[in-house]
Amino acid sequence: MCLILFAYQKHPIYKLIVAANRDEAYKRPTAAAQFWEDNPQILAGRDMEKMGTWMGVTKGGRFSALTNYRDLNETTAGKRTRGELVSDALIFHGEISDYMDALAKSGSIYPGYNLLAGDANELYYYSNVGKVVLKLQPGVYGLSNHLLDCDWPKVKRGKESLKKLLSLSENDLINELFQLLSNEEQALDDVLPHTGVPLEIERMLSPLFIKSEGYGTRCSTILLMSDSEIRFIEREFLSDGTSHAQSFLIPL
Repeated sequence: MCLILFAYQKHPIYKLIVAANRDEAYKRPTAAAQFWEDNPQILAGRDMEKMGTWMGVTKGGRFSALTNYRDLNETTAGKRTRGELVSDALIFHGEISDYMDALAKSGSIYPGYNLLAGDANELYYYSNVGKVVLKLQPGVYGLSNHLLDCDWPKVKRGKESLKKLLSLSENDLINELFQLLSNEEQALDDVLPHTGVPLEIERMLSPLFIKSEGYGTRCSTILLMSDSEIRFIEREFLSDGTSHAQSFLIPL
C-alpha cells in the first residue's frame, strides 16, 4: 500500500472505514483479493513474489495494512519481506497489542515500514522508523510512505476529503470513496515532499492515483467494518487500462 486513508470510530455505523491504494510495479506478480487456500480465515490480495500482502481482514474482524517507508539510502539486503507483517498480524493468536509490542523489539530485521493492526474496537499503529507503538484514538487519519499523518499533499487532500464523506449513506459512501482514490491531480512543486527522488518522479508519485510507464496504482480497496459485518470491495487495475472489481461481505 502507498496510501491508506481511514476513519476510526467516526461513523455512526461503520467503526472502521478504510480507503486505500496499492502502488507497485506492473510486472510484479499479484493475486487479487480472495480467501487464502492456505489460511481460509484471511481475505486479502497477495504478492506472489514474496507471498505476503499489503492489506487484509479475517472472518473474525481483525484488520491489518502496511505501507513502505520511502528511504533511498536504505538497503533491503538480508532483511525480511515487509509483506509478512500483515499476514502475521492477521493470524496472530492473542492480543494485537502484544504483537505490536513484539515488533517494536525487532523492527530492524525489516526495511522501513508503517503497520496498522487491530479491529473496530482497538486499532494500533507502529513504524520501525518512528519506533513508537500508538493506540489510536477515534479520528480520521492518513498514511503514505512517511510517518502517520505526515504533511504530504496526497495525505492532506485525502484526509480532508474523507472527513466530508462520513455523513453519506452506504452506497454513496462507497462510490465517493472510490472517486476519491481515483484522483490523478498532481501536487504543485512548492508543496512536494523531498524524499531524494528526482523532481519528475516526485511529481509522478504525488497524486492519490498514480499512472506511469511501468509503475502505478494496482488496486483500490474500500473496507467498511461495523459490529455486524465487513464490506470489502476491490478494484484491480492493469497496465493496459482495464480493470476488474469484486466485492465480499463477511458477517461478524
